[in-house]
Amino acid sequence: GAMSVDSITDLSDNTSKLLEALQLSHPHELDPRRSLGKKKMLSLNPISWQVPRIVDRCCKHIETHGLQTVGIFRVGSSKKRVQQLREEFDQGLDVFLDEHQSVHDVAALLKEFLRDMPDPLIPRELYSPFLSTASMEGPAQLATLQLLLFLLPPCHSDTLHRLLRFLSQVAQHAQSSQGPDGQEIPGNKMTASNLATVFGPNILQKEKPGEKDAVAMNFEDSAAIILVLQRLIEHHQALFMVSPEMQLDILRRLFQTDPDVIDYLLRRK
Repeated sequence: GAMSVDSITDLSDNTSKLLEALQLSHPHELDPRRSLGKKKMLSLNPISWQVPRIVDRCCKHIETHGLQTVGIFRVGSSKKRVQQLREEFDQGLDVFLDEHQSVHDVAALLKEFLRDMPDPLIPRELYSPFLSTASMEGPAQLATLQLLLFLLPPCHSDTLHRLLRFLSQVAQHAQSSQGPDGQEIPGNKMTASNLATVFGPNILQKEKPGEKDAVAMNFEDSAAIILVLQRLIEHHQALFMVSPEMQLDILRRLFQTDPDVIDYLLRRK
């Protein structure tokens, strides 16, 4: 993505990598609707959002047209239409998803994209550490998950954040509710647990699909995968925030070791 204000190439390789790893910026910094004067925690946004267009557009389409669709992600889709959409995105076309597209086709496209990524959204080298948190409980589990999320490459971090925010919204519409006129609005029946069951194997993969023993390994770890992803969905907002205390500690250390990074961050404000 494009850099804002200053070019990251002005920094040495080491400091630019450090800056990229820290991903320190103010939440909603690029959101023109942000409210001023309110104290907010610092988020893990990198300098520019790095979310694949296909993921963002699929999420937006379902957020607009599919939150009340019963069994979203579980009901079958048209393989032909999904393949056509996939080819259009693969060709780099500017694909617009509107009300004419089936919600189930778009949902299937999103699942396929996540399943077929060369390296899954949570990289394979972090598969075991993430699964180890399934045996933890309470604050210790969330603190460990947050530290692991800090290790994700920026593109993976941004895309996972976007996906979890979307899945959380889907889960909020799982139960039926009443409209302003007393009419019943059907829920989509996709709770955080159901969504974790559907998406877990696509996001946390120990082996590449089709590799030897991949099915057996995933089956053995399936309960842990579902539990971990459910926690990520339920607590994504807190997990993707860096506390002011932690950032201050980092900035103090960087002031001694990498003043160029501090200067870069301050000039961006």
